[in-house]
Amino acid sequence: MTMTSSHSTGNVLRTQYQESVAEYWNAEKDPVNIKLGEVDGLFHHHYGIGDYDPSVLEGPEETRDQRIIEEMHRLETAQADVLLDHLGAVGPQDRVMDTGSGRGGTSFMANQRFGCHVDGVTISHKQVDFANEQAEERGVSDKVRFHFRNMLDTGFPSGSLRASWNNESTMYVDLFELFAEHARLLEYGGRYVTITGCYNDVTGGRSKAVSRIDEHYTCNIHARSQYFKAMTANNLVPISVVDLTGPTIPYWELRARSSVATGIEEPFLTAYKEGSFHYLLIAADRV
Repeated sequence: MTMTSSHSTGNVLRTQYQESVAEYWNAEKDPVNIKLGEVDGLFHHHYGIGDYDPSVLEGPEETRDQRIIEEMHRLETAQADVLLDHLGAVGPQDRVMDTGSGRGGTSFMANQRFGCHVDGVTISHKQVDFANEQAEERGVSDKVRFHFRNMLDTGFPSGSLRASWNNESTMYVDLFELFAEHARLLEYGGRYVTITGCYNDVTGGRSKAVSRIDEHYTCNIHARSQYFKAMTANNLVPISVVDLTGPTIPYWELRARSSVATGIEEPFLTAYKEGSFHYLLIAADRV
C-alpha cells in the first residue's frame, strides 16, 4: 500500500478553524521545539515526563541553558517511549499511523523500535516536508512516510493498521469524528493510544488556566469524560489509563527556568497543581 501526499489543500482543510490551525503550524518556528530537536535530530511536538536531573541547574553558568535543553529533550523522548510501550505487539510487517505527526519524532522512534511501516498525517505542509526530509536523511523513507492529510478523513484503507496514536493532537478535533476514523483504520484487536491534556469534569468547566492554554495554542481542550464517551461510541475499549499529571510537572518546572520558555508554563503548572487539568495516557483496543 503506497500512499502519496498529493491531496489538495481544499480537500484536507475543510473549515476556517482547520485553516487557522494549519496556518499556525506552518508558521511555527518555536525554539522550544527546534532547539530540543537539534540535540539528537529527533524533533518532537509534545511535553515531557519524569524527574529531571537537578545537576543540570548546577555547574558552569555559560553551559547551563544547554544542559537544561538537553534534559528537557530527554524527558520528551521518555514521554514518546511511554506511548510506544502501550502500543502492544507490533512487528516489522505491520503498519501504524501517527495522526498529528508534527516533525516526525514519535514516528521515527516507532520505526526504530518495531521496524514497522509508519504513516504520519498532519494538516501542515511545512511539517510534512520537514519530516519527509528527515526520513530521507535517516535512510528510512521506504518505511516512514508523512502525508498532508486530515486526521478525521485520512483516505487510508479500512482495517489496514495494527496500531495508531495521537500524541497531544486530539485537542484540535471533534473526538467522536476522530475515534470513528481510528476505529475504521484499525484491524480487529488493533491498538489505539493517546497522550493528551484534558480538563477535569469534577472541577467543572474549563478553568482560567486551561482557557489560557487553549488560547495560546489555538486549540479546544476536551473534558476527560468526552474521551471515554467517544471511544465507547466507536468500538474502542480502554485497556489502560495512566495519569501522567504528576510525572509531567517536573518538565514544566524545568522548562520555566530555560531560555525557550514561552510564558505558557505558569498556566500549565497552575492547572495541573490545582487539579483542573489532567495529563492522561489512554490505550484502547478496537473491538
